[in-house]
Amino acid sequence: MTTFAVTYTYAEDSAPARDAYRPEHKGFLESQFDAGRLRVSGPLGPDGAPGALLVLDAGSPDEVMALLNQDPFHREGLIAERTVREWQIFFGGVK
Repeated sequence: MTTFAVTYTYAEDSAPARDAYRPEHKGFLESQFDAGRLRVSGPLGPDGAPGALLVLDAGSPDEVMALLNQDPFHREGLIAERTVREWQIFFGGVK
């Protein structure tokens, strides 16, 4: 497995919709954590555009994209930009 860092930048004016879909979004992420695919995730700080960072283990970037296409935030069009990059961890984390 390879580790990937994923960033979400939320769509402009999507805060009310994110609030509405947050329980379903959190349930989706929890299921990925429980399955051992999601290592860690959370919203980014207040500086810059609203978004989130997710760290996942998967076989390829395409696998990550396919998985995250199931995220309710993606399904509902609440993510303006999503990046997926391989992340080589040198310190920290457990494999």
